[in-house]
Amino acid sequence: MLIEFGVANYRSILGKQTLSLVAGAGNDHEQKNVMHCEGNPDRLLRSAAIYGPNAAGKSNLLKAISLLQRLILHTASSQEGVQISGIAPFLLDKDSPLAPTELNMVFVADDGVKYEYFVSATSKLIYKEWLVAYPNNRPQRWFERELNPVSKKYNWWFGTKFKGDKAEKKVWSEFTRGNALFFSTAIQLNNEQLKPAFNWIANKLIVVSSGIPIDPLLSIDLIKLNEEGKILDYLKAADIGIDGIRIQEDEHQTPVFQVMMNNSSKLPSRTNLSNGFNALESQSSKFISILTDHITNNNSIVHFSLEDESDGTKKLFNLTGGWIRSLEWGATLLVDELESSLHTYISKFLVGLFHGSKNINNAQLIFTTHDTNLLDTNLLRRDQIWFVEKNPNKATELYSLLEYKPRKDEVIERGYLKGRYGAIPFVREF
Repeated sequence: MLIEFGVANYRSILGKQTLSLVAGAGNDHEQKNVMHCEGNPDRLLRSAAIYGPNAAGKSNLLKAISLLQRLILHTASSQEGVQISGIAPFLLDKDSPLAPTELNMVFVADDGVKYEYFVSATSKLIYKEWLVAYPNNRPQRWFERELNPVSKKYNWWFGTKFKGDKAEKKVWSEFTRGNALFFSTAIQLNNEQLKPAFNWIANKLIVVSSGIPIDPLLSIDLIKLNEEGKILDYLKAADIGIDGIRIQEDEHQTPVFQVMMNNSSKLPSRTNLSNGFNALESQSSKFISILTDHITNNNSIVHFSLEDESDGTKKLFNLTGGWIRSLEWGATLLVDELESSLHTYISKFLVGLFHGSKNINNAQLIFTTHDTNLLDTNLLRRDQIWFVEKNPNKATELYSLLEYKPRKDEVIERGYLKGRYGAIPFVREF
């Protein structure tokens, strides 16, 4: 479960901006929208919505989270001297282009322990990195490294609660290159203590970025595993007129909506909804056609290719498998521009699933949107609503609706559209 994320000097973000999922003092929708986690004193929110005008930096917050995830998962395998991919500092300030980007995350992993992780890096070097664990809510600093600006070497520190003998820690630190994270390297060298935190970031943190096609494989996976009823239930609940859905396998490509799959009885497990899909290197492959069934007025069935359905239907199908798995796995799902191609009622339906009885494993949803119909106090608490806008220095600022101390009965949508909370575009005469 995500508790907090902070970022500084990244793309449109200059000063540190922090998104918090810690619930405020109010008891609105306490049973539906707030999680009470055993062993963790924090009351955490099940969802958060982020509003703001175009080019204000909403997407950059999600990109920053995705960047931290990629650094942790992949930097251990990077070669010496290769630039760190994805680091993009704020460019509209004289000092920031050469300063490091800072990323930090506070989360609860599947072992029930809270972790706080921080990294500071440029495209060339990691400048600082540390991890604090909170077993039994008591802080334990497990490791820290910091680049000495004079010697250009790292100062290392390991806590007494960080497991491993002196020789192991020496190997882990010596094998950590300047362009790689210690967190990533230690995992690659079989550090067991860091695995719960690493596995949560690898498997329970799912980011769907804007402009990247949503991977349909989790939805296809459910159908392959004879769980198409789950998919169909969601599609019927969304009232998009589909009466059945199935897949058809073919050795040869035909001009319908298809995905090439490895010829195996079980699909590989997937958690990232927006990775795209690379055809597996196999001489034996199949093409999967996704077909939808529609019942006519004389009770016959007409089969459509999914490619013939609307963009909204295709997006909903691609999302549904991940939505179901996120709820089942208790993942933290981040979606950019949730409302794209979807009716506002469908968006409300998708958000509401994270507040309903289906969410038994403390899954979370964080999304950016322009859909002001979701600014509904029957759907969201006031502490679940966030805004971004540019300050006079053209840098992104993130702030909570709570800073305006709205009344419980205040109509948030109307106040937002009138500009009371900021974060709206000022459209000038053309």
